[in-house]
Amino acid sequence: MSMRRCERQLLDKRGFTLLEVLIAITIFSIGLLAVAIMQISAVSGNRLGYEVTQATYLAQMQIDALRSSDIATLIAGGPYNDPNNPIDETEANGGIFNRSWVITNRTANSRLVTVTVAWTIGGASHNVVLSTITRGGGN
Repeated sequence: MSMRRCERQLLDKRGFTLLEVLIAITIFSIGLLAVAIMQISAVSGNRLGYEVTQATYLAQMQIDALRSSDIATLIAGGPYNDPNNPIDETEANGGIFNRSWVITNRTANSRLVTVTVAWTIGGASHNVVLSTITRGGGN
């Protein structure tokens, strides 16, 4: 190969233009933005899932307490509010959850107990409602 031919081949290879680099950076940035939005969505979904699990636990704990009570003490009416409202996931005062329940007569020996746990996060209201029929004394 002649020297001139080698010089011509080197001059023909120019590399990337500024426009090509800017387009590549733009496409890469859009991809990163999509991944960041997915991450935020996943964290938000995990947080809501955690809160629903805690609210369900709190409702179940109240249902268990009411089911173990004597049927004579389960007076129809409500809503009855938890005296510790707002409560946290350990049932202690000072959390984000508000727990209440309604007791309805079914028969002379059974009651329908409906427990609602409600909370508001980021301007959005959520609630979990659990119901059971009980005869008291753990039944």
